[in-house]
Amino acid sequence: MPTRKMEFDDSDLASRLFGPRNAHLDLLAEKAGVRIDTRGSHVIVHGEDENGVDLAANVLRQLYGMLQAGRKVHPQDVDCACRILMKDPAANVRSVFEDTVYAVSPRKTIAPKTLTQREYLDAIRHNDLVFAIGPAGTGKTYMAVAMAAAALAKREVKRIVLTRPAVEAGEKLGFLPGDLVEKVNPYLRPLYDALHDMMDFERVQELMTAGIIEVAPLAFMRGRTLNDAFVILDEAQNTTPEQMKMFLTRLGFGSQAVVTGDVTQIDLPSRQVSGLVQAVDILEAVQGIGTVRFHETDVIRHPLVGRIVQAYDRHEAAGNGGRRRDGHVSPLEQDSETLGEKA
Repeated sequence: MPTRKMEFDDSDLASRLFGPRNAHLDLLAEKAGVRIDTRGSHVIVHGEDENGVDLAANVLRQLYGMLQAGRKVHPQDVDCACRILMKDPAANVRSVFEDTVYAVSPRKTIAPKTLTQREYLDAIRHNDLVFAIGPAGTGKTYMAVAMAAAALAKREVKRIVLTRPAVEAGEKLGFLPGDLVEKVNPYLRPLYDALHDMMDFERVQELMTAGIIEVAPLAFMRGRTLNDAFVILDEAQNTTPEQMKMFLTRLGFGSQAVVTGDVTQIDLPSRQVSGLVQAVDILEAVQGIGTVRFHETDVIRHPLVGRIVQAYDRHEAAGNGGRRRDGHVSPLEQDSETLGEKA
């Protein structure tokens, strides 16, 4: 059985590395598929797969180096270090974590958590237009908003424009209360959430009142030219080709744009072509345009959420609904069947 023995010379730093009641080690063991035993500041990593053992040892070594440099280690750092080193065992985890995008406060900074996120930031830094494609939870919108906030703070742009299409995904806008702006506000909520996570609520309201930050449905972009602006189009998979062309031609001097979307979650009518899919096909080779693709392995979740998703996946693989492979029907499903018979 492959085994790695490690000794950390600073017992206090080793205790921080291991986490409260060895919580960091437990998480690492789960992620790498190994067993980790400790005695004082000594660690023994062993498992069936040599790659998993090497991964766990690499994570411990690099996180310990971060602690020696004065940086704290949190549970999410263990998870993110695993992701980074799974993808590239030669990667420098500390250099990825220290690529600060935006400082929310002296104690909170926004930095990439995966190699793809770092690639994404580099693409935004070096291109006027970037397409970010991938599943939810990969940080596409959040990191773009952080880059926009940083550009505004450095006076590289004069305003931020956040927009997304208001596509009716099973609901009808006409049934929602209020005027048009109030009707589309629920569609814009994720953009507000990202902003409020980076700035005080009062500061966001102040900037919005002054027109420095604008959050609006895509339809409000028609006929405008956006100069000196950082523009983000979210949920772009739900744009039509005409809407996408309209948006891309709004870009003015001194501006840059980020377009995000998940091409597996298109809510357009079945025969309607997605403007995002078409735009990437047409523009991917154009100079000054970058394209970054995120994958399921880039999804950042709370460890418990990851276990919940895995449990549901196993449940679905075993059978459908509440029915087990042995034909047993759950009480909830029995109730629903009884109600169906009564109806």
